Amino acid sequence: MDTPEVLELMKQVAAEVITPRFRSLADGEVIEKNPGDLVTVADREAEVLLTKALTAAYPDAVILGEEAHSADPSILDRYVGAEHAFTVDPVDGTKNFVNGSADHAVMVAETHGGETTRAWIWQPEHEVAWVAERGAGVERNGERVTRAALGQDDQPRGATSIWSLRGHALAELPALQPSWVCCGVDYPKLIEGAVDYILYSRSNAWDHAPGSLMVTEAGGRVGHLDGVDYGPRSTQPGLIVAADRHTYSAVQRRMPQDVTSR
Repeated sequence: MDTPEVLELMKQVAAEVITPRFRSLADGEVIEKNPGDLVTVADREAEVLLTKALTAAYPDAVILGEEAHSADPSILDRYVGAEHAFTVDPVDGTKNFVNGSADHAVMVAETHGGETTRAWIWQPEHEVAWVAERGAGVERNGERVTRAALGQDDQPRGATSIWSLRGHALAELPALQPSWVCCGVDYPKLIEGAVDYILYSRSNAWDHAPGSLMVTEAGGRVGHLDGVDYGPRSTQPGLIVAADRHTYSAVQRRMPQDVTSR
């Protein structure tokens, strides 16, 4: 499937099983997998449709879906060892979706040899598509987007989904604001300039493989707390997503050591 075909698939699936449930979820269509961790019938049906289509097009690829992993965690080992793979997050920002917020997205990424090569984010309620190909940049609704680096004297503005860090400052930097609690919105917001860095405690591939390629193609950097660049096979906790390498370094040296346990 070429890049536009994958995006069209995502749009079709969203139109078929996600958008009709938006603000219309029936009793029993929201399930708590773990305390505070929600899944809906839209998540499950969308992942089945996306996985079926990708498998038909790429029968030798491993498809790592968020809900498939929840049902069978061993799929992660197959994904990590795969030469060719896809990640699928059928409804990123499920809590937002359940609560009637437009800030949710469908996300897919393709990897070869442990590197993300293509990535897609479709925000159905905002009708915004983000697409990236390694070495070819990132586009928003078909228009190339880059992120300007901060000046040496600029104070980077940060956001996080880590509750214990919200409202707190890293040393002299401005206090951290809440993220949009959806990687399919967070990463695009950073590229658009709403914030300059975002902190995460976990690095699940279905959450971070798509946006990390987009941010790096736009001129930013995504890495762990120890300075190692993020990759789609990474299971190491703690991520810094930054508008540029200088901002990444400035944030990294101010990070508390226990952030991944918060």
